[in-house]
Amino acid sequence: MFGLEGVVEGISQVSPPSSRAVFLADMAAEVFPERSLAPGRRLEPVHLHGVEDTSIHLVLPVERGEELVVLGWAEPHQYADFGTEFMIYGPRDEAELEAVISIIEESLEFARSGRT
Repeated sequence: MFGLEGVVEGISQVSPPSSRAVFLADMAAEVFPERSLAPGRRLEPVHLHGVEDTSIHLVLPVERGEELVVLGWAEPHQYADFGTEFMIYGPRDEAELEAVISIIEESLEFARSGRT
């Protein structure tokens, strides 16, 4: 995910230090707090948990996140403030990795856009 265009790797502002945040190179400030895992701080739409976990927290439009929950790819974030925060399971193989990267790309687009 850190190879995606327009992202910068950093330390998560809200998760343990072993977690790696995805920041947007072209957008440091959040436009809407529900599009960041760290409202009121630098825009952090996605973070990957430590090497032993590999699950991902990210933000998505509520309907899309709920769809992924029904499909078995996600569950609501345990500390959700807005209903846009979801946990995506760590991929187990290359096919799942492609699917997870696609979901991450959706999250980055959501963070950049004006959609709710």
